[in-house]
Amino acid sequence: MSTNAHRGFTLIEMLAAVAIVALLAGAAAPLFEVSARRVKEAELRSALRTLREGIDAYKQAVDEGRIERRADESGYPRSLEVLASGVEDARDPQKRKIYFLRRIPRDPFATDAALPAAATWGQRSYASPPMAPTAGDDIFDVYSLSARVGLNGVPYREW
Repeated sequence: MSTNAHRGFTLIEMLAAVAIVALLAGAAAPLFEVSARRVKEAELRSALRTLREGIDAYKQAVDEGRIERRADESGYPRSLEVLASGVEDARDPQKRKIYFLRRIPRDPFATDAALPAAATWGQRSYASPPMAPTAGDDIFDVYSLSARVGLNGVPYREW
């Protein structure tokens, strides 16, 4: 019996182990990317729902006479900021404000972190056609400015 027992791995065994780990990591990377994208898409859906509910609540308050409007206005908010900063309640004798959002959510696909949250969204005015949304005097709807396409095959602009 030899006193020098062979211990450890051979070079070939080490290369095989490294190759297997690299193969597994290469297969897992796309799964992590898809998972991260799904999270961002869920954030986008939530942000769009929040903003649209705030816009609809503002319009309802106008229709109920709680917010004053001129004859030439549609009744939709003039800016997203007004949803978070509040509007005076025309029915309240103390003129307390009505708030429609706690804060304006950011578009999760916006690339410029320096932009204010409201500037990360595309805005469609009431007078704008649905297939060619343009900004105007009011905000009827919002959409993502991202040119990317969702996992469902629909561009984020059309969500």
